[in-house]
Amino acid sequence: MNHVITTVTQRIAERSEKYRQAYLALISANSHGQPPRNKLSCGNMAHGFAACEGSDKEKIRLVDAPNIGIVTAYNDMLSAHQPYAEYPELIKQHVRGMGATAQVAGAVPAMCDGVTQGQDGMELSLFSRDHIAQATVIALSHQMFDGVICLGICDKIVPGLLMGALRFGHLPMLFIPAGPMQSGITNSEKARVRQLFAEGKVSRDELLDAESASYHSPGTCTFYGTANSNQILMEALGLQLPGGSFVNPGTVLRDALTAEAAEHITKVTALGNNPKPIGRALDERSFVNAIVALLASGGSTNHTIHLIAMARAAGLIIDWSDFDELSRAVPLLARVYPNGQADINHFHAAGGTGYLFDQLMQHGLMHSDAQTIWGQSLADYASEPQFIDGKLSWRPSVKQSLDPEVLTGVLEPFDPEGGLRLLTGNLGRGVIKISAVAPQHRQVRAQAVVIEDQHALQEKFDAGELSRDCVVVVRFQGPQANGMPELHKLTPILGVLQDRGHAVALVTDGRMSGASGKVPAAIHITPEACQGGPLARIRNGDWISLDASAGTLVVELRADELAERELAPYSSTSSSGVGREFFGLFRQAVTGAEQGASVLFEELGAPATVTAANPNAETLHA
Repeated sequence: MNHVITTVTQRIAERSEKYRQAYLALISANSHGQPPRNKLSCGNMAHGFAACEGSDKEKIRLVDAPNIGIVTAYNDMLSAHQPYAEYPELIKQHVRGMGATAQVAGAVPAMCDGVTQGQDGMELSLFSRDHIAQATVIALSHQMFDGVICLGICDKIVPGLLMGALRFGHLPMLFIPAGPMQSGITNSEKARVRQLFAEGKVSRDELLDAESASYHSPGTCTFYGTANSNQILMEALGLQLPGGSFVNPGTVLRDALTAEAAEHITKVTALGNNPKPIGRALDERSFVNAIVALLASGGSTNHTIHLIAMARAAGLIIDWSDFDELSRAVPLLARVYPNGQADINHFHAAGGTGYLFDQLMQHGLMHSDAQTIWGQSLADYASEPQFIDGKLSWRPSVKQSLDPEVLTGVLEPFDPEGGLRLLTGNLGRGVIKISAVAPQHRQVRAQAVVIEDQHALQEKFDAGELSRDCVVVVRFQGPQANGMPELHKLTPILGVLQDRGHAVALVTDGRMSGASGKVPAAIHITPEACQGGPLARIRNGDWISLDASAGTLVVELRADELAERELAPYSSTSSSGVGREFFGLFRQAVTGAEQGASVLFEELGAPATVTAANPNAETLHA
């Protein structure tokens, strides 16, 4: 094993020991070594199977065959989740063939960041993750189930489902994806039209035509944002079938993979001879594997928040220092938009996750012995599925990339490092994704342009105020301020300025997600401005220096001068509208970005807040 991988893994284990032990004690107490339904009274049980058909009812009643709980994020507005409409019946059909049963335990909300970008509803996006986790817990709290299947793909949905399922870590769990839509127009053409619209050179109708040609059918969006990053992470965690993430909807292979997942979950419950409880299968090796896969593929910066929250749900404490250290050891092996022009279908055709994992494991960059729910260990994931003569099987992954411009090997990486940096300095701690940023744009020193709403940037652009080098500071965008929305409306304008030859950068306590692209963006700055973070003291014209390669972010002011400045007043605009008033308690209770921006982790002795100066300090909320 690579010594950095080993060192970080051991450090996480040591840091997490008491929290992990508390978590394992929790799931042991929940299992009692017997099916959960044995705890139910006759009245409880009768309510639980009252609506089942006769044979299913009898099997559930006897408590000697697995009953699988399905938690679904289906709705038919999200293209990624629309194919899930038929999945529950398909799953029930296949588990019956195994002598088992399945029930839809419950549904969770699934909002689309693509629909809410730049809208008030985006301020609920990050909070929806913890809400989904809570809804998953409620669905499974009936204790009717011996295993769990989660139907979810997109940004906050997969992390939320996993966080909730980990509260039932004595059960096995698998995700079943629906696959990406077929490729539409090229990502470069989509980005070109967006920039032209920002400049006022094309109409809204022309922009809508381009967007519709990109997002055009059922299935996951094809760029490499958080949704598709989720899929690679679920495979790296061993919670999804190998090579199955990016098989398109409506294909024979897609249906065969769904059948295999449904049948397999019945084989790994506590009622059989090979139980695989998710809470014990996922350990520090699993989450290091997930971080490595994220870095090597150039995945979404949202996972510098979500992976922390998911790990905490399993009693494991990780932070941005872990990401940074791993990133310096893990090479970049994929070029998928916005970190290239290919889409996820091209990645899959070039060798996909099987080739990626095989390369990383061969060179000691992933723990091949990490446990998985399917197969024996992650070593089994260096493979790809095939459907021949009516039968699903797996073959070894390709040993050479089928498109080296999209996917390459460890010995010939696109970049020797993973492209994610921890930023430190007198403005706090943050992260930056540089895998898509050209080397000549990674250092920017310019005067600050301070705004407190992403829409204000368009006004300044239209007024001609940005025709110069500048560092755009967008503050009061953190979790407590307004739920930490993604700030995608900034991207086209900043891209135009950079293309015009200006040195530009973004600094914000908000998020950019998988759309972090060619403009250097220092994001997730913590402590956030509304909590008195240094961004609240920045003024227009201050000189800010961002050095992504060195990992520094500073305002060129003396410490005493910065400290003596008054904090900019913060006036929340997020108190009402589109239901935001229901999430006031979330904004009050949420932790900082480096602690997973969560409202859920006061239990089991887990540290709720980590200070910027010492990311491992245990500082509980007052």
